[in-house]
Amino acid sequence: MMRIRTLILLFGLAVVGVAAAADPAPLEVRRQALDALLAEHWQESLKEDPELATILGDERYNDRWSDHSLAGMAIREKTLAAWMARFEAIDSRDFPDVERLNRSLMIEQLRDQQEGLRLKLDLMPLDQTNGAHLQYPEFAGVVPTDTVRHYEDWLARLEAMPAQIDQLIELSRAGLKAGLVPPKYLLEKVATQCDAIAAAAGVDSAFATPLARMPADIASTDQARLKAAIVAAIDSRVRPAYRRLAAFVRRDYAPRGRLQPGIWSLPNGDVLYRYLARTQTTTDLPPQAIHDLGLAEVARIEAEQAAIAQRFGYDDLASFRDALKQDRDTFATSREQILELYRKYNAQMEPMLPKLFGLLPKTAVQVSAVDEYREAEAPGASYLQGSPDGKRPGQIYVNTGDFAQRSLLTIESTAYHEGSPGHHMQISIAQSLPGLPPFRQQGDYNAYAEGWALYSERLGKEVGFYTEPLSDYGRLSDELLRANRLVLDTGVHYKRWTRQQMVDWFHAHSSDDEPDVQSETDRYIAWPGQALGYKLGQLRILALRDEAKAALGDRFDIRQFHDVVLGGGALPLDALSDRVHDWLKTSR
Repeated sequence: MMRIRTLILLFGLAVVGVAAAADPAPLEVRRQALDALLAEHWQESLKEDPELATILGDERYNDRWSDHSLAGMAIREKTLAAWMARFEAIDSRDFPDVERLNRSLMIEQLRDQQEGLRLKLDLMPLDQTNGAHLQYPEFAGVVPTDTVRHYEDWLARLEAMPAQIDQLIELSRAGLKAGLVPPKYLLEKVATQCDAIAAAAGVDSAFATPLARMPADIASTDQARLKAAIVAAIDSRVRPAYRRLAAFVRRDYAPRGRLQPGIWSLPNGDVLYRYLARTQTTTDLPPQAIHDLGLAEVARIEAEQAAIAQRFGYDDLASFRDALKQDRDTFATSREQILELYRKYNAQMEPMLPKLFGLLPKTAVQVSAVDEYREAEAPGASYLQGSPDGKRPGQIYVNTGDFAQRSLLTIESTAYHEGSPGHHMQISIAQSLPGLPPFRQQGDYNAYAEGWALYSERLGKEVGFYTEPLSDYGRLSDELLRANRLVLDTGVHYKRWTRQQMVDWFHAHSSDDEPDVQSETDRYIAWPGQALGYKLGQLRILALRDEAKAALGDRFDIRQFHDVVLGGGALPLDALSDRVHDWLKTSR
């Protein structure tokens, strides 16, 4: 799972504009109008989404947060309509393919944002996996810390935190009135998380993270002043705000949370799920078709795992899984062991990348542990993108909590998924692609990004890794998890499964360790549709690769294919297919 994309989704784009006059007929004038409108939209996007601007290294808005108030939602609804009218007014006939695609992708994004607002999904801002209350302290690890101004900007954000918490409460209250509320038991976890965030005082708070990175060349008087002011803001502004949020959730919100885990139980729930499934997968596949595909993929992968079990002398996969659960050599012995393995696997992949790619990442990647207050609900690992200029490296965040119950077998494939050639490589390349407007360099299509990362796990096998049967079994276990997601996500949100049915399926069809079984189950309940993108994206990329090999025969070059897939930035799956097909026509 890719963390930066959750930040971008949380701090979503709010844009402004006014209707433009009809575009002049000449082609060059219309092309220039599109370029200018894309540039204007991007600048307004950064202004209205200051967190995204900070992540990308634009420091103009480092002292503010996005507006998540109800009033802000109303403004966003109007401005989205205005932008839509302006982009639709541009006649794209005879445009070069790239520019025509730029326009259509922008219109599609605006239309999806409009529909999301109409469905009022913003009225559920809190959950235990990706809730806004978690994003704020995590953001402390992103802000720049090179100058006095940077710390003063962070101080301004801390001072404004009570207003941000008020907005979350306002949205949640509006959601209650509309009948849109997360499950009760997940909101109880949110209250516990807020308590933990509020409990850490002064320099021990996650919000104090920037203080640990203060440069020595900042004058000692400024260092003392800034440290005192930031600690005071955390203790007098931030922590009381989080205590207030915890009290609201525990007393007013969670007791009125929905009792069924599936989104189907909300008003208009089936429509909500189909929207979320469509936007997360960029396909129109109906839920039943996705569910059936998941069942087929689970059966295929388990057959491959059963063959490995037989090599170890076991009659069936179930007995092999039971034996592995009892084998303490397959579980971690310390937090540091888990981190070191992630670092080892990322390091061993690095020299292999030129065998698979012409395009290579220029940004470094680091491995860090998830903050302890998040461990109980966080996934096993996630990725946070670096800045486009490479000054801030990408980060792989690893959950080392309850380490003795965490399997070592899937760390290698997960390291490739989150690092290179997965998320880190794909996003680092996209950010530096020439000729693409910024909104495409920073494109966020879940099925493409997660599909690529899952596809990347298999590339380790193609360069000679996973040499031991158990390591390849671990790779298959990670792929099985993504196939299970098709079954479980549609199971709970479409077929109306209970949480226990989900856990029972996990126990019957996975080798996942128990902490991951529990957190993954709750993740799918909290984030409908997101888990569908991995397998659907991977299968599309594999199908396109097979097409390319069949079409080109001996002339097929895996590096060229990968560069085509990565060279257009993140795309909807149909647009990715068109890109590969166009390349094949040219190659023939």
